[in-house]
Amino acid sequence: MSVSPLVWGITIVVILALLAFDYFFHIRKAHVPTLREAAVWSSLYVGAAIVFGLLVLMFGGPTMGGEYFAGFITEKALSVDNLFVFLVIMASFRVPREDQQKVVLFGIVFALVARSAFIFAGVALINAFAWVFYLFGIILLVTAGNLLKSEDSGEEEADNVVIRLARRLLRTSEHYDGDKLFTVENGKRVLTPMLLVMVAIGGTDLLFALDSIPAIFGLTQNPYVVFTATAFSLMGLRQLFFLLDGLLDRLIYLSYGLAAILAFIGVKLILHALHENTLPFINGGEHVAVFEITTALSLSVIIGVLLVTVLASLYSRAGKAHAAVNNARRHAESYLDLGYTADLAERERVYRALLEEEQDILRMDKKYRDKVKDIEAIRAKVAQAHERHAEFTAR
Repeated sequence: MSVSPLVWGITIVVILALLAFDYFFHIRKAHVPTLREAAVWSSLYVGAAIVFGLLVLMFGGPTMGGEYFAGFITEKALSVDNLFVFLVIMASFRVPREDQQKVVLFGIVFALVARSAFIFAGVALINAFAWVFYLFGIILLVTAGNLLKSEDSGEEEADNVVIRLARRLLRTSEHYDGDKLFTVENGKRVLTPMLLVMVAIGGTDLLFALDSIPAIFGLTQNPYVVFTATAFSLMGLRQLFFLLDGLLDRLIYLSYGLAAILAFIGVKLILHALHENTLPFINGGEHVAVFEITTALSLSVIIGVLLVTVLASLYSRAGKAHAAVNNARRHAESYLDLGYTADLAERERVYRALLEEEQDILRMDKKYRDKVKDIEAIRAKVAQAHERHAEFTAR
């Protein structure tokens, strides 16, 4: 189904209005969002995405509606996985907690712009060359294999080619000046680390797009559906970042679920490429009669795999221990890092969260918590946080 320019225009204006609303009414004043604030706004954005999907279903028909929901769910799941990397970048650059919202929103805007460019480039390639489906399918299968090889990143620092180049090319001050990109140091105007963080987030978004765009093209080739599913999956990601902070470590099987989904879509793309085949060295350039995976089957597999993955992670004893220990590590690091936040109430909240996490850990089976990577180093860090708090309260 073709979409009129008027509908395209209205959709883009609505998305831009949502982004502007997020900026002017939520993050202009630096603050740490409460759990309730993050939960309410995350729910509202997901609700808006579902309402939009129902409108697509109503006016575009069941096929278009099914493609939108399959694309939205897949892209949302990939976005949640990307939040792990956002957390690593924030920790690596020691971004003050109250200033993290602006960084995440910048990442969302940059991702939307970058992915829009990839979407329209992908549509042009698909229309001109049917063999592109083979390429997209192979990219997804390779990505699925890489996800299966991923290791625990609890102590990992952000380190990819974009970030290394940014560190080398951009000379910045040692300290943040709120969420400003420039500051005055020794009478000279210099860059702050905040700009470096945004470059790191933006560069990482480009790398994410190489996985997510082929994935959604495996579910639909309708540019309007691809664009809106991608855009709505990014909406509310800022709130989700703070809502899931602490729960992300709990989803220990998420990478396996995403690997299964990407491999499934990769196979679907290759089957579709065979069905549309024009390459002379495959079946003499003729179409190959193969089974094609329907949108309904794709949606069922995606939802089923994600449900199994999330439930297995949440109810796994190993997952609970892994999450609790790594949360304790993160709380201890935040408390020990004097540059983490200037908000004394936030520091007290972090210390209380550390105490609560320790109580949960003590109630767990020792064999599970002792298997967590770098457990002794984490215990030493937690003990150091307690010593620092004792010194602070003794003053």
